[in-house]
Amino acid sequence: MRRLPAIGEGDLLIVTDLQNDFCAGGALAVPGADELVPVINRLAEAFAHVVLTQDWHPPGHLSFASSHPGRGPFETVQLACGEQILWPDHCVQNSHGAGFHADLAIPHAELILRKGYRAEVDSYSALYENDRCTPTGLTGYLRERGLRRLFLAGLATDFCVYYTALDARLAGFETVVLLDACRAIDRDGSLAAALAAMRAAGVEILG
Repeated sequence: MRRLPAIGEGDLLIVTDLQNDFCAGGALAVPGADELVPVINRLAEAFAHVVLTQDWHPPGHLSFASSHPGRGPFETVQLACGEQILWPDHCVQNSHGAGFHADLAIPHAELILRKGYRAEVDSYSALYENDRCTPTGLTGYLRERGLRRLFLAGLATDFCVYYTALDARLAGFETVVLLDACRAIDRDGSLAAALAAMRAAGVEILG
């Protein structure tokens, strides 16, 4: 990983969805996810402030392909909250798949933010649900804490990291994506599109 800029009290690391279902053998495994764990453990040591996000779906979540008879994973449907990619059942509340990777070791993390727990709407971003109007509360937390610059790592670069980065910029935070500490799903050019959109929004890409 490239050398980080100087990290101070106004900086926060967001570790995105480093959960069993997104790692090797999981229901929605992201290529290379497991190799991130030691990288992110070391990275977190540089930060006084760390937030972990955790996908936390109820059974039968509307984003699951299994909730739409005749549909399969990775098809796209139109829901009340907008266009939705359908996923394999993953990160179901209280399941092994929803747990953090066993080797993730960031004991000083100050907050675990669960997302996607509303059955009718998915949540990629750590700041807003996918309806684009329901806040998670993280923005207020960050502002009250005086945290101004966000560094993003984890899974997946082209989905949850990407949406978090865009929402962070819209909320006025300096935002840095640590590309070497992220891995992507990268379906149909989604990684290249996400990187271009993040740069256009003023997100700094390191790595």
